[in-house]
Formats: sequence, structure tokens, C-alpha cells
Amino acid sequence: MWDRRLVRLALLQQLRAVYGIKVKSGRGQCDRRRHETAATDTAGKIFGVPFNVLPHSVVPEYGHIPSFLVDACTSLEEHIHTEGLFRKSGSVVRLRALKNKLDHGESCLASAPPCDVAGLLKQFFRELPEPILPVDLHEALFKAQQLGTEEKNKATLLLSCLMTDHTTDVLRYFFNFLKSVSLRSSENKMDSSNLAVIFAPNLLQTSEGHEKMSANTEKKLRIQAAGMFQILSRKRYRPCWVLMVSVLLHH
Repeated sequence: MWDRRLVRLALLQQLRAVYGIKVKSGRGQCDRRRHETAATDTAGKIFGVPFNVLPHSVVPEYGHIPSFLVDACTSLEEHIHTEGLFRKSGSVVRLRALKNKLDHGESCLASAPPCDVAGLLKQFFRELPEPILPVDLHEALFKAQQLGTEEKNKATLLLSCLMTDHTTDVLRYFFNFLKSVSLRSSENKMDSSNLAVIFAPNLLQTSEGHEKMSANTEKKLRIQAAGMFQILSRKRYRPCWVLMVSVLLHH
């Protein structure tokens, strides 16, 4: 069994030495412990609670994925052709009512309009206690996307290995769903670039509202999210432990 601290150190050294990318020391562990301690106060809720207390479903090839995420993506797959999916806003009143029902254990997605389900999906990521893409990796992800194609892919894959296995599994599942959406862009007008712009503020949980976002910030967010989307949505995505072994053997 690999010592995860040793693996992390090796990955950080590789990123710094080969690609000139330094990863900031995060405060995630402390925050995670605090959120886990407060988990008893969030029993049954879907929004605003950490992954570890959410109901999960086992999805082949991905593992344990939050049940709400699976249900929402499954529901939207039937409406994947809808023009402006994720771009068009759902009803604020209906979203509030749907969120309340979900937090009280009611199944209501099947009968909800697709734009409302899409809105709930964005809200789900936006209200996580911590962004699913760890804060300490945000700047590193942006720097990785400035590299040449091959180096960019390798550096982004190394950065993905710094995330927990569960986080990577959830992102792979969700990004593959978004890839399916982008493949129908001739109908829904939502290509991968548009999806990255829309989801980056939610996955990264930026302090700036989407409406107030500057062009420079929007570009940076799109680049960060697009990098992870490109790597994790690949069918031939290499498990991180394979890369970890390779890195450790060269140290």
C-alpha cells in the first residue's frame, strides 16, 4: 500500500521540476474534518452538504457517485437535445420548491422541466461546502493549460492525481455526461467551450457572480475547467495509481 503522503510529495516534486508548476498548500484537510463533524446536522439533505454524507449509487466503471448527481444526469439524458440546456435559467420559484422537496427526501426530478433540473445541478456543485475542484489546485490548473499540448495533458493528469479517488470518480462521471451533451451541440448549441464557461464558476466556486465576471476571469475559469474536462472525460483515462507508480519509480 502506497503512503499517500509520499505519493503526494513525489507528484508535487515532479510538477515543480518538470513543468514549473507549484501547488499551494491547501487547507482542505482542516475544512473536511470540520464538515465531517457537522455532518450530523445535515442528515437527509442534498444541497450544501459534503459528499461523505450524501446517499450514493454504484455506477459501473465509476464507483460510488452521489445519487442526486446520477438521477439528475439520467433525467437530463432524455432531454440532451434541448437548445440552451444549462444556459437557459429555470424558474426561481420552481427551483426553490424542487430543492426543498429533494432536501426532504422526495423524488421529483422525473416530472421537472429539464432547465429546472439543469439549474439544480449547477446549484448542487455551487453549494458544496468545498469546491469539487480543490482550491489549492486552481492556479496550478490554469498554469498547466499554458503548456504545450503533450505537457499540458501530462501536467493536468498529475494534478488530477492530487485529488481523492472519490473526487476523481465523480468528476469523470460528470464530465463524461457533459461530453455527451457537447456531442449534441448541433441541436442544443452547447459545445464543450460553452459548458466550461457555465460550469467553471460552479465547480470552482468563484467569489464573483457569473453576471459580474470580467472577460479575463471568465477566460481563466474556462481554461481551468476545460483542462480537467479534456483529461477526465477520456475513455482511456489512466487510473492515477498507474501514474503514481511511474512517478515514484523515477525518484
